[in-house]
Amino acid sequence: MTFDDLLALTEEAPAALRLAPVAAHAGPDKNEPGKGGTETGTITKTRPKTKRPNLYRVVLLNDDYTPMEFVILVLQDVFNKSREEAVQIMLHVHQKGVGECGIYPYEVAETKVTRVMDTARKNQHPLQCVMEKQ
Repeated sequence: MTFDDLLALTEEAPAALRLAPVAAHAGPDKNEPGKGGTETGTITKTRPKTKRPNLYRVVLLNDDYTPMEFVILVLQDVFNKSREEAVQIMLHVHQKGVGECGIYPYEVAETKVTRVMDTARKNQHPLQCVMEKQ
């Protein structure tokens, strides 16, 4: 395989797989003391920077019909809250009209909202749960 063949392969490869060129060294540089006759280079592969996913707040909305105990059970089941945390969130929803259940990436937040709404519907409660971009 010739140098031209290698160069063609390198140009056709995706950017993430290309090798960075390393300068060849013909011999010791007489102007630099302590340098020997061989020098090695390191080939580095650049990785694209991954950005953090957007986060979404999952919040419960107050209504006058859903029992407080049901809200506590949903918080424990769907959001893995302890009984104490669930009671605090439920009281905040009851008093302020809205309460934050957690902050999650989009897919996780969407799944939790769906689980809350499905559970409420199956139990014939009008409990509402929404997600907001943070």
